[in-house]
Amino acid sequence: MSASAQIGVTGLAVMGRNLARNFARNGYTVAVHNRTAAKARALVDEFGQEGEFVLAETAEDFVAALERPRRLVVMVKAGEPTDAVIQEFAPLLEPGDMIVDGGNAHFADTRRRERELREQGIHFVGTGVSGGEEGALNGPSIMPGGSKESYDALGPMLEKISAKAADGSPCTAHIGPDGAGHFVKMVHNGIEYADMQLIAEAYQLLREVAGYSPAEIADIFRTWNTGRLDSYLIEITAEVLAHVDAATGEPFVDVVQDQAEQKGTGRWTVQIALDLGVPVSGIAEAVFARSVSGHKDLRDASRGLAGPKAEPLAKNEAAAFADQVEQALYASKIVSYTQGFHEIAAGSEEYGWGIDLGAVSAIWRGGCIIRAAFLDRIRAAYDARADLPSLLADEGFAREIGEAQDDWRAVLVAATRQGVPAPGFAAALAYYDALRADRLPAALTQGQRDYFGAHTYRRTDREGSFHTLWGGDRSEVSA
Repeated sequence: MSASAQIGVTGLAVMGRNLARNFARNGYTVAVHNRTAAKARALVDEFGQEGEFVLAETAEDFVAALERPRRLVVMVKAGEPTDAVIQEFAPLLEPGDMIVDGGNAHFADTRRRERELREQGIHFVGTGVSGGEEGALNGPSIMPGGSKESYDALGPMLEKISAKAADGSPCTAHIGPDGAGHFVKMVHNGIEYADMQLIAEAYQLLREVAGYSPAEIADIFRTWNTGRLDSYLIEITAEVLAHVDAATGEPFVDVVQDQAEQKGTGRWTVQIALDLGVPVSGIAEAVFARSVSGHKDLRDASRGLAGPKAEPLAKNEAAAFADQVEQALYASKIVSYTQGFHEIAAGSEEYGWGIDLGAVSAIWRGGCIIRAAFLDRIRAAYDARADLPSLLADEGFAREIGEAQDDWRAVLVAATRQGVPAPGFAAALAYYDALRADRLPAALTQGQRDYFGAHTYRRTDREGSFHTLWGGDRSEVSA
């Protein structure tokens, strides 16, 4: 088989198939391969008119079809399936070739694979791809890690197939070495969890406290989507809430079981944040909210617990409350992004990646699930000050969240009084208040730790570590 394909895709489930079609539609000859050869043949038969495909039924034929340096995109399940594909193809490759993992791999696995393949002279490019099956076909946000050399050879192709922001910029950039790309994609998904939870809480408050119907809430979300909350998730939320179930005639949202599933990337975001010592309470609450929803037996056993039942507001009060919910949603959303970017910065420092936070926000402006109008402002904030310690330190965001806080607090008071859970809103406000506090009760916590475990403490009036000899005269000694 002659080497005629500029890129190859192995693993032709929905994402892999659509990514292969995207490359072909953009003028590249694409070698396609699947463990079940029939899938590769079906792709060529059904979509061959979209561009140039080279059907490869064996691993040897697949590698032989690729021009040097070979660019081999792997689109299979994360974990052992990815390792199996690498073990199959790596012996067939030569120094300078690259394997591109476009799955949702754990960044630690990506670091290991990159290190192992680097020893063989093969570039491993852990690449986050966001946008779902539609994005894979029409332009996703792409977050590639790996060596700069690999990006030089692969980057122009990714830039061509990626989504384009409103200013025409491609929604991809070299994130950094080894696992940087998959790390950023992981945090992207964590922010996505938080964003979805906050939107869901806004919906529940509008329904149970304000008394609006799903169709009326859809209209409210459509209005919000014309302003500062303009985003893909707000847009599709309106569509979901407006949808009527064909079988029952009921609002679609009322016939769906209230048990949200998860694939793991949000959970990873929280686990890694704990390892890095970074507070991502809003993302964590979103993960836990999905967990709570799935514990049906626990919820069934607890429905009779004492507490208030929501009483819908009068119509004239409902509209004012809806405006307050918009403020709370926007402020909480800023906090979620603040926490996510803090985790990226901490990961970048820990692993020496040198991630450009402004560039990350820029490539999230199109294609990905969390694309939103205010990402332009986040990019501008980091471009203006690369060492910005927090989005809340940006003058514009600080002013907006300050203006929102009275309504934000009022919404949480209403939720508490009426017994409507709003853990995402509450966690975001608690984070905001913790950051702005003059003193935190951590001083007492550290005193307790010194008492029972001699863990020492630092003083406000002089340098050094100290320990109090608790009991007796309670004298203080330097540690």
